[in-house]
Amino acid sequence: MRNAALMLGIIGGMIAMLVGFFGYGYTELVGEHSEIGNVFGFVDDPKLIRFASFMAPLLAIAGGAMAKIRALIGGILMLLAAVLMYHAFGFGAFTMFPIGFCIVGGLLAIAAGKPDEPKPHF
Repeated sequence: MRNAALMLGIIGGMIAMLVGFFGYGYTELVGEHSEIGNVFGFVDDPKLIRFASFMAPLLAIAGGAMAKIRALIGGILMLLAAVLMYHAFGFGAFTMFPIGFCIVGGLLAIAAGKPDEPKPHF
């Protein structure tokens, strides 16, 4: 279970990085060229998008990396990454897989309390 949580957290974080690159880039582009915002739409809260573009992949990758040794903390970090991605970007075609991977990885890490390690977290 911990290996699956590790892989899901890292893969979810890598996909979230792609979403974050485009999200951050779009806020910068609209900030510099407002005519693009007139055509494609403005962002309601660009600071939230920029924060989530950086923090969500970081939390997901760190949580996945921690899932092997500290499963509880890693699982919480992955669940926080999923909540942050959902709050900032919503649930759509490009965010459904990173959000889903982080949720499943976080739940697997939290559920892997005793079987894998001699030091359980609960």
